[in-house]
Amino acid sequence: MTNKKSIKVGITIGDINGIGPEITLKALRDQRILSSFTPIIYGSQKAINHYIKKLELEDLVVVSAQSHEKIKPHKINVIDVLDEEVQVEEGKESRNAGKLAIASLEMAANDISTGLIDVIVTAPISKSVCQKAGFNFPGHTEYFSSLSNGIEALMILCSSTMKIALVTTHISLKEVPSRITKEKIISKAKVFDQSLKKDFGLRKPKIAVLSLNPHSGEDGKMGNEEKEIIIPAVNELRENGVLAFGPFPSDGFFGSKSKDIYDGVLSMYHDQGLTVFKALSFDEGVNYSSGIPIIRTSPDHGTAYDIAGQGTASETSMRNAIYMAVDIYTSRMTHKELKNNPIITKIEKETYKEDRKNKGLKKN
Repeated sequence: MTNKKSIKVGITIGDINGIGPEITLKALRDQRILSSFTPIIYGSQKAINHYIKKLELEDLVVVSAQSHEKIKPHKINVIDVLDEEVQVEEGKESRNAGKLAIASLEMAANDISTGLIDVIVTAPISKSVCQKAGFNFPGHTEYFSSLSNGIEALMILCSSTMKIALVTTHISLKEVPSRITKEKIISKAKVFDQSLKKDFGLRKPKIAVLSLNPHSGEDGKMGNEEKEIIIPAVNELRENGVLAFGPFPSDGFFGSKSKDIYDGVLSMYHDQGLTVFKALSFDEGVNYSSGIPIIRTSPDHGTAYDIAGQGTASETSMRNAIYMAVDIYTSRMTHKELKNNPIITKIEKETYKEDRKNKGLKKN
């Protein structure tokens, strides 16, 4: 197996006037979690020092590393991404804070593309503030998609109890029906299936596909998308080896124990999936951008300006995002090694043939 190495985790600082710096520092304050990775915060040493003092975290050891040659393994490292200083104004929208957040993101993205870091964890940004500062994307997911040779990232919301992926993301509700196509559902479901296998180690994941309309369209009385688009997509997925089921009306699906028997849920639009997810997993949820070459996770909440600097923000989601990025990196390396090992590959193939034989299935 691959020798263990200290995985380099790039953490973008997000909006310094929100809770990003607080939850990052609090997530890293237990030195034991640094045994398996090296965090590198892309942001502002001044802003980090401000929150260390404000939150009384003076026992936290932070290294000012202005180049990758000066990175200290298993220590909290900070790289300044702008030459000019940016004033911390807790709870306030600031164009300069937006510029810092963008610079943080851009430097981390460049460093992961050149192999200087292994994964990226993004602290929350204000989309409107960043867009006023020149960020021309609806959010992180779309930004990283633009850097991935045209590959569209799949947003997956993850917690200890569920994984929800979205067919459409940051678009208005009135646009959703026109964006739901058979081809798009199939494409997203295939990416989801591969991610559940490669990133989360599930051998034969089962995916529940949600309907678009109430009561799955009620046989066309409340819409035809299920009959004309979603059901044909589910059927084709199953014909191609993806264990997809549905479509299920979202109210009944989440209101019963049905969700517990599936490994993932494919939602048609943003609020259909996220409303339930955040209601059940707000403090622990992680947003994962799947289907693209890089590994990027984030806490599943916003800047929370109203509680910035008060010391009350929960770091659980950020800690989970860091752990998940490290776990996915490890899982991908293991998956790659197993795939490239001819002995293990042969054993897997023989096991697969035996499984099919026992189930009375024909050889492909």
